[in-house]
Amino acid sequence: MHLEEKTLTSEQKFDGKIVKLFVDRVELENGDTATREVIKHPGGVCVVPLDEDGNVLFVRQFRYPHKQVLLEIPAGKLEYGEDHRACGLRELKEETGCTCDEFDYLGSLIPTPAYDGEIIHMYLARGLHYGTQKLDADEFLDVEKIPLEKAAEMIMNNELQDAKTQVAILKTRLLLSAH
Repeated sequence: MHLEEKTLTSEQKFDGKIVKLFVDRVELENGDTATREVIKHPGGVCVVPLDEDGNVLFVRQFRYPHKQVLLEIPAGKLEYGEDHRACGLRELKEETGCTCDEFDYLGSLIPTPAYDGEIIHMYLARGLHYGTQKLDADEFLDVEKIPLEKAAEMIMNNELQDAKTQVAILKTRLLLSAH
């Protein structure tokens, strides 16, 4: 049981539209017990839409928990059990109006492992075809093009603070520089 914790009890405290909150009692490897607050989340997908000129399509939108407008790559929440590839293609179309010829998996990331079970899957979309956005009724955002190199510089200057955006952009840059 080295570095593992055994769940003794789990009590659901909140059942929301997006998240569920549980309070668990766990047994530690030394036999002691502890409390763990855990958010269950269905996960998400983010997409780096890269055009033929090396520009990334970003979305600028208000993020209520932080009370500010953030610049991010297109992304969305998975439905429980939904295929992440299908979700990514849907979010790309909804938020940017684009479809693509190539949709390459960049891997996944765990944004907040201490208390949240969310996993975000990352994709690189190339061969973009422009169409019409299909935003959700409660979704308001602007699309902006930023060169990939400029986006990487913005990350290093702390101008892009969103974690999924940082990881996916830097992975894309490394992937493309290796080829």
